[in-house]
Amino acid sequence: MNKIFLIIQREYLSRVKKKSFLVMTFLVPALIIGMYALIAFLSVKGGDKKAELKVVDESGIFAGNFKNSASVNFTTAKEGLDAAKKEALGNGEGFVLYIPADIEKGGNIELFSKKKAGLSAVNNIEKQVNDLLRNKQLKDAGIDPATLQQIDPDVNINSIELTEQGEKDSSAGAAYAIGFAAAILIYISLFIYGAQVMRGVIEEKTSRIVEVVISSVKPFQLMMGKIIGVGLVGLTQFILWIVLSTTLTGAASKVLLKDQLDQVKTEVKIDGQSQTTQELAAEGPAAKIINAVQTLNLPYILGCFLVFFLGGYLIYSALFAAIGAAVDNETETQQFMFPITLPLLFTYIMSFSFIVNNPDSTLSFWLSIIPFTSPIAMMVRLPFGVPGWEVALSMVLLIAGFLFTTWLAARIYRVGILMYGKKVSFKELAKWLTYKE
Repeated sequence: MNKIFLIIQREYLSRVKKKSFLVMTFLVPALIIGMYALIAFLSVKGGDKKAELKVVDESGIFAGNFKNSASVNFTTAKEGLDAAKKEALGNGEGFVLYIPADIEKGGNIELFSKKKAGLSAVNNIEKQVNDLLRNKQLKDAGIDPATLQQIDPDVNINSIELTEQGEKDSSAGAAYAIGFAAAILIYISLFIYGAQVMRGVIEEKTSRIVEVVISSVKPFQLMMGKIIGVGLVGLTQFILWIVLSTTLTGAASKVLLKDQLDQVKTEVKIDGQSQTTQELAAEGPAAKIINAVQTLNLPYILGCFLVFFLGGYLIYSALFAAIGAAVDNETETQQFMFPITLPLLFTYIMSFSFIVNNPDSTLSFWLSIIPFTSPIAMMVRLPFGVPGWEVALSMVLLIAGFLFTTWLAARIYRVGILMYGKKVSFKELAKWLTYKE
């Protein structure tokens, strides 16, 4: 046991002391938050160039009724369609919208341009055309469009979760977001840190260092030391990412949402009613997000995340270590990696196409119980509410799966770590399982 501890210590310290580890640990949260802030800023400020559009309206319904938007400027063409198209072709920038006289009878509207119009501009044009045509048809039918627009029900469903302790608020959106984030983190981490174990084994094997090492320790001890050591590196990085992301997000929220979160009570008139900025902040999007997150049992979800992260990592890293021992270089790993990672890929796809919409289905249950798929599937289901016995059963089977895969990987590792110059097949790996000590 002392030898395994020494290997764990060496694997852990050799990685956390690297500059790349420190840079990625502290830089990744800042880069992610900065990226989202930049996307939000550019989405608002980046669309500074509008499409200049001339309207050739033969129906007489639309000309002069279009409203300029952030993406399109409308002008009524004084010349005919052919002249307008020739001008657009000449300057290469303009657009011509042709509306035929029989538009109400099913005629087709056409948009002419030298360059393709942006999706936002096309959507804006389609919406305005449909709204204007709809209003005319309503008036022709004797219906006042203004009255119809006032009839606009806005119903919100408040989810209430029934528990033995009473009723409490719940949020499907928050559950989806947390499940989505947890599944992505586990999916990515299993590949990143499992691949680190595999590369470490391949490097030691190809450099022949392993021949010296196993003269002092057993192959199983070396494999377990590597797996646990790299796993602790990943856990350390995750904890630091969570702490740093929480801190940076909180600081960014205070700066970006300062006006909304200002608690100074200033009287504001909205729809004739007096409200304070404190009351407005409580109704704003930031407050809604905070309230939605508060409906979840975050300590419980975080605890389960650590268990399923570690369990999934231990299972897959043992298999990655066996692959690393069986091959002589990273190129040869591809034939073995796909069958191993296929359950992960399948569950990842199913998580966002099926499990989030059917968290209590039979398929979702079995995916969250089988050890090779449960780390992702269970984390997607967990925020929606999973019975305790299912979580406990999943964890027990995850531990059992780890013990089985570790035994299996150790049988391959002990033989493959000293095999050189031979291309290994699945048939050969099966033979290694039966070799005696």
